[in-house]
Amino acid sequence: MNKPAPIVAELGRPETPAETAARKAASSKAYRSSQTVRSLVAALIATLAIVAVIVFAVPRGEPATTEDIDVAGIAADVESTVGSPVIVPELGSFWRVNAAGLTSGAPMVWDVTLAPAAQNERGFIKLAQAFGTDASWAPQRLNGTAPTDTTTIDGVEWDVYDLGDAGAKQNITYAIGTQAGDDYLLLYGSRSAESAAELAESLLPQIRELSETR
Repeated sequence: MNKPAPIVAELGRPETPAETAARKAASSKAYRSSQTVRSLVAALIATLAIVAVIVFAVPRGEPATTEDIDVAGIAADVESTVGSPVIVPELGSFWRVNAAGLTSGAPMVWDVTLAPAAQNERGFIKLAQAFGTDASWAPQRLNGTAPTDTTTIDGVEWDVYDLGDAGAKQNITYAIGTQAGDDYLLLYGSRSAESAAELAESLLPQIRELSETR
């Protein structure tokens, strides 16, 4: 004698064969879903573990330091080449040299690019000593800009170049220049007028020496 099917409380009667099959299918689907979630979680944990191993296994060193440029040594070579004294900026603790060298052409130019050594300072100033020329050379470096004014720094008169939009592409906002003996010295870049004046003042002993000896 067959045992009567149990009554399902939610239905108030025994399940039909179709309902039993549907319930088992739903239960099986829920089980498979739970297994899939567990597998995904396990895979994620394994991936994170691998990434952590890679991160901590990679050797970590200090950032590469920029090699100091021997501006005095380069200046000595330039002096030997052109047969004329060159102006060498005193760096102190504020400035660093990014580039230095002789630019060929007519005239030849001693070029030094200076930037602040501190990470929180921005901008640059280029020192350009053009040999055997005067202020008429400066517009070649300043997109054709002529002097707009003059300023006196510790008794030495400097031409002032306010570039405005003319220097935007080269990131040049301000420039000053003065005669140094037979040469013309130009300071130009993206630093403030005050910063350029401070650099100019530090160069005055060399400028005066050039003016007196040539």
